[in-house]
This record gives sequence, structure tokens and C-alpha cells, in this order.
Amino acid sequence: MTAPSSAAHASAPVPSPWVLSAFWFGTAFLWLMLLTIFMPAHVVEFVGESVKGTYLGLLSAIGAVIALVIPPLVGAHSDRTGQRLPYLRLGVGVNLLGLAVMGAAAAALAGTPGFWIYALGFVLVQLGNNYATAPYSALIPQLVPVEQRGRYSGVMGMLQALGQLLGAVAGIAIGTRGGDVLPFALMAVMLLVPALITLRGVVERAEAAAPGVQGPTMTWRELFAHAPFKWVFLTRVLFALGQYSVQPFLQYYAADVLRQRDAVMSSSVLLACIVLASIFSAFFGGRLSDRLGRKPVIYFAGTLMTAAALLLLVAPGYVAALGLALVFGLGFGAFTSVDWALGSDAMPSAASYARDMGIWHVAFVAPQFVGAPMGRLLDWGNAQGGNLGYTLVFGSAAVFFMLGVVLVRNVPESIHRAALTRAQGD
Repeated sequence: MTAPSSAAHASAPVPSPWVLSAFWFGTAFLWLMLLTIFMPAHVVEFVGESVKGTYLGLLSAIGAVIALVIPPLVGAHSDRTGQRLPYLRLGVGVNLLGLAVMGAAAAALAGTPGFWIYALGFVLVQLGNNYATAPYSALIPQLVPVEQRGRYSGVMGMLQALGQLLGAVAGIAIGTRGGDVLPFALMAVMLLVPALITLRGVVERAEAAAPGVQGPTMTWRELFAHAPFKWVFLTRVLFALGQYSVQPFLQYYAADVLRQRDAVMSSSVLLACIVLASIFSAFFGGRLSDRLGRKPVIYFAGTLMTAAALLLLVAPGYVAALGLALVFGLGFGAFTSVDWALGSDAMPSAASYARDMGIWHVAFVAPQFVGAPMGRLLDWGNAQGGNLGYTLVFGSAAVFFMLGVVLVRNVPESIHRAALTRAQGD
């Protein structure tokens, strides 16, 4: 197994963490606005209230299929070519095309036929974004020295949270009064500009480091037999299952459980509380993980997220739910602050960074599959009365979070030290 040598790191300045993470900021803005604010509202407009959970869950499942297949394949091709940024350029272009199709469908079409055109646009968005993500994900382990990965991961977590915060604020500002074209135009701009910042800022460093990296490439079986990767992958799956069990249906929760008249506005404020708190914990979490290790931060994060998911079931009103959103955000920010660092530490070979990071990324996006069964569970439970569907969905999320906390104990304690030793020894 190999890691980038210290000479490789010294051959050119390491990109600023803010420049390197800019694309992730734009992606976070996009997904927050699309998945949690405007897509749920558009689904209701297309298919109606009675089957909204089922159709929204279907879109989540479609996205999960794409996220399961594309990143590892594109990542492996990126490793063979020794390039990262051309994939980012093409992926962003396809993503923008998909947003245009979705916006046109939302503005001009109606009913089930309109929904399927809308779904086609969503497929393009997913294809483009996932095409870009695997090669982009390889940049942290490829370019950043091990001893700085916690700081870089923390900045990435902060910018992710800031992107989500701005997405929530934009949702509040636009609401249902901004029409159907404006949200998609804004998402396109907020994706393109940060992508250009990353493309221009890391081009020389990436091109200097990517070609010529040699080392063994593990088979998939060997990769998952590598204990650090296996357990990091599994715990990431569990945290993602918890997130995607609830996230698509937060707007419906605001309307049906919290009895908010403007569900788009109310859910946007809930999301703003989550991301405000996550900015605070992300700022400290990454740096602390460089000194204390990654696992203590994960323990803290998962416990808070579990507690908040359970307490939201008995929140006496909207104000209490906002307080719990802050608690959840502290946990979510702490998790994202070490997420990339933990994944980077677990990579076994520099020769296959993009492929392996693409597989690792699958652990976060493929659990979108859970949206389909959770959507059906939500509709079935609510049909029984008493908002049973939300109890089942939020309770499932809490179970996933707690399992993630329990199983992260299996990640070897030495994972960070071993990665640091490999980098120093090469």
C-alpha cells in the first residue's frame, strides 16, 4: 500500500481549504434547496397529497441507484487517466442541464406526465453531480497531508453547512412566491460559481500530483476486507440512512405534525436552525479530531442526532422543534467535520484514491434508497391515524444513528496514526 510521498506534497503549495471545498459548498446549497424545499413541494403539485410520500420516495430511490453506480466507475476511470478536474467540468455541465429540465417541467407542465419530465431532469442532475463527485472526492487524500486532514475536513464541513444555510435562507426568501424558474436558476448559479473557484484554484496542484501515482489497486473484495475501510463505510451508511429517513419528509412533518400553514417557510427555518448549529460544531470538530482522534467526535455527534430525532416525535410545538433542530445541528456539524478526514484516513492505496473515494461516497448517497420504503411507510402509517407514519420514520432514523455510534467503535483506534505514519515514511 502506498500514500502520497512528502515530496509529492511539497512539489506545489497545498490548495487553500476554502478553495478546495468551494465546490462542496455549491453542491450543499443545491441539494438542500432541491431535496428538502422545492422538490417536495413540486411533487405535491404534480401528484397530490395522498401519494406524495410514495412519489417523493421514488425520486429518492432513482437518485440512489445513480449514486450507487456512477461514482465508483467514474472514479476508477479517473485513476487510470490520472486526471480529476475534467470530470468535474463535465459533471457540472450535465448537472446544470438537469436543473434546466426540472425548472421547465415545474413551470410549464402538470399532472403525472409533468412529473416524469421533472424526474428526467432529476436523473440528469444526479448523473452530473455524481460524475463530478468521485474524482473531486479524491483531492483531499491526494493533495492534503495527513496531519492537516482534520482541519481541511472541518472547513469542508463548515462550507457544507454554510451552503445549506444559504439554501434554507433562499428557501425562506423565495417561498411559494418566487415561481418555479427562479429557484432552479439560483441553484444553477450557486453550483457553477463555486465549481469555477475550485477548478481554477486547484488545477496546477492536481495536475502535478495525480499522474504517475503507482501502487497496488485492491479488488472490491480486498477493499472491504481492509478493516478501517469496511467499518468506516458501514458506519457512514448508517448515519446516511438516518438522515435520508427524515430529510425528504421534513416539509410534510412541518405541515402535518407541527400544523404550520406555510410548510415551505417553516421547514426552511427548521433547516436554518440545523445548519446554524452545524457551522459552530463543524468549526471545532475537525481541528479537535486532529488532536483527539476521529471517533470521540463521532460518538458525540451520533448521540445528539439520536436524541433529537426521538424528541422531535414528542415536541409540544414549533418553537420546541426549532430548539431540537439546533441540537440535531450540533451533532450533524460534528459528524460532517470529521467525515472526509475519517474516509481519507481509511483509504488503503494512493493508486486508487478516486475509485475508493467513489465507493466510500456511495455509503452516503446510496442510502437515499431508504426514501422509497420510508415514503410508503409514512403514507401507510398516517393512513392509520395519529401521525403514526412520522413516529415510524423518525424512530427508524434514531435507530440508524445509534447503530452508527455503536459500530464506529470497530474502526481501529490506530487509523489516523497509521495514515500519518504511512505518509511520513514514504
